[in-house]
Amino acid sequence: MNAFALFNHMQFHNLLNKIPFIVVAQRFEFASRAMARTNKVDDYYAFPLHIENLIARIEFLKKFKASYSQANVKKTIEDLESHPYKTPFLKRSFDIIMSGGALLALSPVLIGTMIAIRMESKGKVFYSSKRVGANFHEFGFYKFRSMYQDADKRLKEVEHLNQYQGEDLGDECPRCKSLPQGVFCSPTLKQDDNTEICEYFYIKKKNAKAAFLKVENDPRITKVGKFIRNTSIDELPQLINILKGDMSIVGNRPLPVGEANAITKSRWSRRFKAAAGLTGLWQVELRGKDGGMSEEERFELDNTYAESNSFWGDTKLIFRTLKIFIQKGSV
Repeated sequence: MNAFALFNHMQFHNLLNKIPFIVVAQRFEFASRAMARTNKVDDYYAFPLHIENLIARIEFLKKFKASYSQANVKKTIEDLESHPYKTPFLKRSFDIIMSGGALLALSPVLIGTMIAIRMESKGKVFYSSKRVGANFHEFGFYKFRSMYQDADKRLKEVEHLNQYQGEDLGDECPRCKSLPQGVFCSPTLKQDDNTEICEYFYIKKKNAKAAFLKVENDPRITKVGKFIRNTSIDELPQLINILKGDMSIVGNRPLPVGEANAITKSRWSRRFKAAAGLTGLWQVELRGKDGGMSEEERFELDNTYAESNSFWGDTKLIFRTLKIFIQKGSV
C-alpha cells in the first residue's frame, strides 16, 4: 500500500481522518506533488528538510484539523436548526403514490398477516420503536410484531444462549484515563444520560458489544414471526411511515435514539440533512461489497447521500435495489 492509498483508506475512519497526513519523499517530484494535491493530502515534503519545520507544521495541522472538524459539526447543527430539511415536492409525491399504491396492492397480504399474528399470540399486531430521521425528528418506526408480547421480559432468560458474546471493556476509556481529568483523547459524544464519552471508546465499545442477540430457535419469536422475518413481510408497515411523511422510499436508514444521540456531535450528523428511507445508498453498496462494510463507511455513504441526493439518483437506487432482490431470489 503506497502513501496515497493509505491516506484514502484513513478517510473512512472517524478517528484516523483527524490525524495530519504528510507525504515525505526522498526527492522532489512534480508528479508526486500533483498527486498529493489531487488526493487532498495535508502537505508534501521532500529531502533535504528541516525537522523543526516539519514538527511545527504537524502541530499546526493538528490544531487546524481539530478546530475545522468541530466547526463543521457546529455548522451542520446550526444549518439543521435554521434551515431544516424539506422533502422536495416531486420526491414527496412519488412517496405518496408508491406507498399508497403498495398498501392497496398488498392489502390481502397485510390483512392475512395481521390475522395470523393475532391467532397465534395475544397482543398488538404492530410493533413500534423510536427512531430518528431527518432534522433529528423522532418518530414511531412500524413493524409487524414477530415476538411474543412479553419478549422483553424473556430477554434475560435467553441472554446466556447468545452465540455472539461481546468483550467487556468497562466504563472508562483507557486512553482518557491517562490524561488530566476533563480531558478526552478524541472528540466527545453525548450519551442518553447526557454524559460524555470519547469517540474512540464509543466506537470500541460498540464494536466489542454483540451486534445482535442471536439464539438458535429463539423462544421469543413466534412461528408467524419467523416466517415474516425470513420473507421481510415484517417490514411492510414501514409503508405507513412513508405515507405519513416520517420516511421516504429512498433515504438514510433511521437510527435508534441512542445511536442518533451518540453521533449528534460528530461529523456523521450531516446524515440527518436528508430524508430517512426504506432503502438507501449504503444498503445498495453493501450488497456490492458482499456484505463487508464498516460502520464508518456506512455513515460516510449516508453523508454522501445527504449532500448529493436527487430524484434521478433516487430512481437509480430503486432500480439497483430491485436488481439485488431479483438476484437474491434467483440464487
